[in-house]
Amino acid sequence: MRRPASPAPTRFLARRADLRRSVRLLGEFRFEQSAPDRFYGALAADTAAMVDELWRGATGTALDGRTVLDVGGGPGYFADAFAARGAAYIGVEPDPAEIHAGPTPPSGRSGTLVRASGLALPFADATVDVTLSSNVAEHVPDPWRLGNEMLRVTRPGGLAILSYTVWLGPFGGHEMGLTHYLGGARAAARYTRRHGHPPKNNYGSSLFAVSVADGLDWARSTGMLVAAFPRYHPRWAWGLTAVPVLREFLVSNLVLVLRPGSAPD
Repeated sequence: MRRPASPAPTRFLARRADLRRSVRLLGEFRFEQSAPDRFYGALAADTAAMVDELWRGATGTALDGRTVLDVGGGPGYFADAFAARGAAYIGVEPDPAEIHAGPTPPSGRSGTLVRASGLALPFADATVDVTLSSNVAEHVPDPWRLGNEMLRVTRPGGLAILSYTVWLGPFGGHEMGLTHYLGGARAAARYTRRHGHPPKNNYGSSLFAVSVADGLDWARSTGMLVAAFPRYHPRWAWGLTAVPVLREFLVSNLVLVLRPGSAPD
């Protein structure tokens, strides 16, 4: 007997992933340094919408009432965005300076913020519905250990969503700009000479070269991968993820969606 097809997690997101969304999001990046509230607020709202759509596509149910564990959640912008969708939000952030980097100290009104490392999450196995990591994997020396920790704490039938900046893409160098194509160490040294201090995202210490191929290899090795797509691209460009070499330069941010076990009750 033929088994029914699995739900497509991206079916709702694909409807919204048009060129207008891509242009709007990419336009917000210019405000990351000058107006972080604007930038992170827009990114958080789009991220919460993406997670909601992936959850509905995979499960057929609303995100409302589900627990979302955000690894590298920062100062709380994402907490507010997920609270607006009715999710119970838990943010994990190892740096206390990042936790307090927002416009106001975290109050717990929109969720819970925990100081901890994403490489050793202080949560029991299979305890949350959704684990999310947005633009964190490129900042840790072992991104797939981070991914494995996310899978460990995700309930069967839940989703683990790992989104990261690809090193050879145009934004791989972060504030170093396109100089990362000269090599990470040279780009960091050049930035230091120009600005008188090392970049916040310093190659080899707080920024690492993560590829599309490595992420896909890891995700496929788990047997849980259900979707992979470029985060900021319109739907018609998602096929770039399947093109070796070219994808490393044109997929600026890769989203890996994994689903452990069976469907939730």
